[in-house]
Amino acid sequence: MARTGVILKALATAFRRDQRSLESVAGNNFFLVTAYLLREAGVFVYLLIALVLLFPLSTDPLRKIPASRLALWPLETGERRLLRLLSPWINPVSWLLAGLAIWAARGKLTFGLWGAVAGVFAATFLLSDLPFTPGRAVWVHVPHFPGPWNHLIRKNLREIVSTLDFYCALVLSLGAVACRVIHLPLPREAYLAITVLVVLALSSYAQSLFGLDGAGGLARYRLLPLAGWEILAAKDVAFLLVAIPLTLPLAPLAGVAAALAALAMGHAPTVNRPRPQSRWRFSTGAGMVFGLLQAAFLTVAASSVYLSSPLYLLPVIAVWAATTWFYGRRLVASAAA
Repeated sequence: MARTGVILKALATAFRRDQRSLESVAGNNFFLVTAYLLREAGVFVYLLIALVLLFPLSTDPLRKIPASRLALWPLETGERRLLRLLSPWINPVSWLLAGLAIWAARGKLTFGLWGAVAGVFAATFLLSDLPFTPGRAVWVHVPHFPGPWNHLIRKNLREIVSTLDFYCALVLSLGAVACRVIHLPLPREAYLAITVLVVLALSSYAQSLFGLDGAGGLARYRLLPLAGWEILAAKDVAFLLVAIPLTLPLAPLAGVAAALAALAMGHAPTVNRPRPQSRWRFSTGAGMVFGLLQAAFLTVAASSVYLSSPLYLLPVIAVWAATTWFYGRRLVASAAA
């Protein structure tokens, strides 16, 4: 029992340290802008963020110990069973579900809502405990791209889908698809608003395109026989390959304009103030003021294309190309320094 207690204490410390990284949502552009502009009207957005956060919050704490190492520890069968029984209670979500179950039993919460939350928790908990390498089988079937950017684009795609920003945008897009399937009557402006929200959910990643490349990422890019603008463009292509399909059921041209505007604004902090990011967490932006400016720019770009004329896409492309070229030169200069 003493050995089990020591292991549980170490697991609790490691789990708390890992959960603190989820505080990155407080610096995410999507959360900051919606909290500042929508306030009480943004309840749906806050519920969406909570739903996405529920997945990393529901992981099995015992997964912090590699299975090969755990198998070598001199634990008896009873101790291993006790460890398996008690380790889920290190996760605060387990206690939250227990409290919600009491509320449901007292009639203050519907059992349907409790069952939905518990089902998501149980599914994520069990999936996190399965011994498989996520994504490997999927990425084998991703098509190759022509030219020297092929592997860069594929790597950048893997990075984008390993952020919670992508899944937040995905849920919004799937909600729009569901509205179209069931023929829910929505005003024309609603599709524009949801398009802006989808791109806004991805915009923090556009402010730190090199955040998941690691400490030596820029040094490795320096060794590639590519110009600085090509390296940035490969990042941008991957971003567009994610943003365009997500906005396709909504307002596709407005989505392209919003994505290019987000990238054009994001090039400055990406190159001038690179910040490390963590996988399976929300990306952290450059700050509220910059986030509001980026949100305003992408909203104006999307609205102009959607409500006025598709020709407004041309100046947005020009601004994006100019910032790609300019900050590509800055990228090479900073890498050389």
